[in-house]
Amino acid sequence: MPMKPPTAIDLLLDQHREVEELFAELDDAEDAGDCEALGSLICDKLAIHSRIEEKLFYPNVKTQETQETLLESVEEHLEVKRCIADLLKIPCGDYRYKATAKVLKDLVQHHVEEEETGLFPKVRRLIDEDRLIALGQAMMEMVVELEGTDARLEVPKETNAPAPL
Repeated sequence: MPMKPPTAIDLLLDQHREVEELFAELDDAEDAGDCEALGSLICDKLAIHSRIEEKLFYPNVKTQETQETLLESVEEHLEVKRCIADLLKIPCGDYRYKATAKVLKDLVQHHVEEEETGLFPKVRRLIDEDRLIALGQAMMEMVVELEGTDARLEVPKETNAPAPL
């Protein structure tokens, strides 16, 4: 039996799990080089994730029923971006680095929980699977385009206001 292609939600869930694992590795990192590499990777992954959500996922799943949740989501993204911008200014060996990374982890965990328990079930109910598969393909193309670009370095420019819906 052929596997069905992943939906947009499948892609986002995979990204959520990947970032959770990276945060766990960062929590355990003792070497400054490992800490810096993991921190940069987490920030890149989060920058890419927020970009595909804001540019593709949110606009394509915006309905009267999801609009309020989406507005809250872009506000949460703004807080995450501000925390990333702060983290980028702190050297990994500085005592504030792990504390700021913990705040970032907490913000991301809250956002993930809200999406997975609130937004995604609504979207699955409102948007047909073929459309979610096509959206997932478009999102994956953007991910491939952004990977390896130091996406985190664009984040400080995105901290003045939430992304438009």
